[in-house]
Amino acid sequence: PPDGFAYASELVSFIRSISGFSIGVAGYPEKHLEAPSMEIDLENLRRKVDAGADFIITQLFYNNEDYYRFMDRLTKMGITMPVIPGIMPVTSLSQIDRVTSMCGARVPDELLKRLDACTGADSICEAGIEYSIKQCVELKSWGVPGLHFYTLNRAQAVKRIMDATGL
Repeated sequence: PPDGFAYASELVSFIRSISGFSIGVAGYPEKHLEAPSMEIDLENLRRKVDAGADFIITQLFYNNEDYYRFMDRLTKMGITMPVIPGIMPVTSLSQIDRVTSMCGARVPDELLKRLDACTGADSICEAGIEYSIKQCVELKSWGVPGLHFYTLNRAQAVKRIMDATGL
């Protein structure tokens, strides 16, 4: 439409009406920053799924338990499509500040302790990559359908994670 779409579910419906497209939508294991509650956020996701989504890619998260709880909620709602976890390796302290303020992702104590023990930029990047490797190995063992990496122009960090995890 000339005025655009008010909701993602409207865009999904429109794209679904054009044959040949596979449609992925965003999911938020920790709740969308603007959603008043997790329940309302899940209702919004339900609308996108019902409008014709084929799969879900999650917003980044640092605690796999958030993904597992999200999956439990989706299963209870009858949403059984692939849900691909979003991973963003920490490569700097300023990145953590931006991410938490931008999307609301919580940083677990385990990761904060690792980063606090670092003595410089290189060791922070190394600790972030090692944490992401651990996170990805655990997710793979849980049977996720794939992994989506938010690279933010840090392809080398992601390559190291992929090499270390056999991706």
